[in-house]
Amino acid sequence: MRHIALALLLAVVAPGPALAETTQPDTEGGGTLNPDEMGMGRMMENAARGETSMTTCASGYMMTKSGQHAAARALFQRCAADGYTGAMTWMGHLDNNGLGADADPDRAAEWDRQAAEAGDPVGLFNYGLAQLRGHGVRQDLAEGRRLVDRAAAMGLPVARRLQGAGYDPDEVTPDADNWKYAPLF
Repeated sequence: MRHIALALLLAVVAPGPALAETTQPDTEGGGTLNPDEMGMGRMMENAARGETSMTTCASGYMMTKSGQHAAARALFQRCAADGYTGAMTWMGHLDNNGLGADADPDRAAEWDRQAAEAGDPVGLFNYGLAQLRGHGVRQDLAEGRRLVDRAAAMGLPVARRLQGAGYDPDEVTPDADNWKYAPLF
């Protein structure tokens, strides 16, 4: 009796061919049955087709964190071109740290400037910090403070922290990075 009950339980619980998750061409309708909807490959396909969305653009974060910098860079560039300011600040991060391409502080500052001009608080903070340091852009302490103040007024905690420290960049970045942020001109 136990063997029969176990066999019935397995027949009900175990997925058979009808319940299996597969991606298959729909030969009758021309589409795809059970398409991959949230994988990184799908997000890259969406972007390649010019279909960006908050979800597609946010997947670049996971690509970056998993070391897929070239893929993240391609995705963020497409999303930035479509106006996603978060993608602009991520491009600044990639360019500033040499992820997926050579480090380029000028290009990083340019991405952050674009995000700042679009009103993004992280872009305002990053571009303000670049101006305070003279990293990738001409040093301008007054403008840097003004941009950090705008980001703080928008509620960005790290901007408030920088204000509270008298705009000392060491407050928001490790002092081990000081070599990197030395003014270039």
